[in-house]
Amino acid sequence: MNAVDFILSGMLAAATPFLLAALGELVVERAGVLNLGVEGMMALGAVIAFIVVYHGGGHMLAFMAAGFASVSLSLIFALVALGFRANQVATGLAIGILGQGLSALFGKTYESLTVRGLPKLAIPGLSDLPVIGGLFVQDIVVWLSLLLTLAIWAGFAFSKTGLVIRAVGENPKAAHAIGYSVIGVRVAAIAFGGLLAGFAGAYASVVYTPLWADGMIAGRGWIAIALVVFGTWLTGRIFLGACLFGAVSLMSLAAQATGVELPSQFLSSLPYLVTIIVLGIISANKRLLKLNGVASLGEPFER
Repeated sequence: MNAVDFILSGMLAAATPFLLAALGELVVERAGVLNLGVEGMMALGAVIAFIVVYHGGGHMLAFMAAGFASVSLSLIFALVALGFRANQVATGLAIGILGQGLSALFGKTYESLTVRGLPKLAIPGLSDLPVIGGLFVQDIVVWLSLLLTLAIWAGFAFSKTGLVIRAVGENPKAAHAIGYSVIGVRVAAIAFGGLLAGFAGAYASVVYTPLWADGMIAGRGWIAIALVVFGTWLTGRIFLGACLFGAVSLMSLAAQATGVELPSQFLSSLPYLVTIIVLGIISANKRLLKLNGVASLGEPFER
């Protein structure tokens, strides 16, 4: 397998943790809330899922447990940020640190242990295509993530629920005036974001790299938050961005396998360098950010 085949075949799987976490954060930010605790929620979900699978639970149970743990953490964020109207940036950072601390505590005795992953499911005919055939051989979570991406895109584009979430994010006072519960919508969005962050962490620890190591999330939560800005709050662009970062994260392995003489530290830092460069380019386009941005993002709501 050459480097191109390797990157294409593994790109979607590598992108899935970024994609799931970013889709959850997209819904949260569309509702007008900025949650910077995604990294900690992913880390907590990852260790909970690993513990469940290691002790004989199935992968479905592991994802459910990871989702429950991360939702619980996200609701603490909602209580402090929405209930007490604390600063959302500070609250999110605190929740992220809490999640990472809990993951290190719970995972201490499981360091470097491994579990079984999930089998690959191939699409007949398409998986035999030259070069791109590897794209159509993925595990069930990848396929479900693609369906979820379409569902969230359609939800924001065509459903009443998506319209309400966007209204709450753009003008919460107007949404409240016509009878919508701004706090209720935002709490539901935060819980949904926590659920997907937990799923993203679970995928990283029991499917993509089925082992536990402290710090294995390694900044994926921060990249997911950056992906929402990278995609200018549009589902399709976030998906493309996740694929880009998934491919970049594999380039270091591909480069080492082909004998490229570059420091491994530099190759490992490529996803973060790309994040900085892309965000710098997008931030320079004020018109694009203003056109697709969320008007009340990060602002507390008072009746």
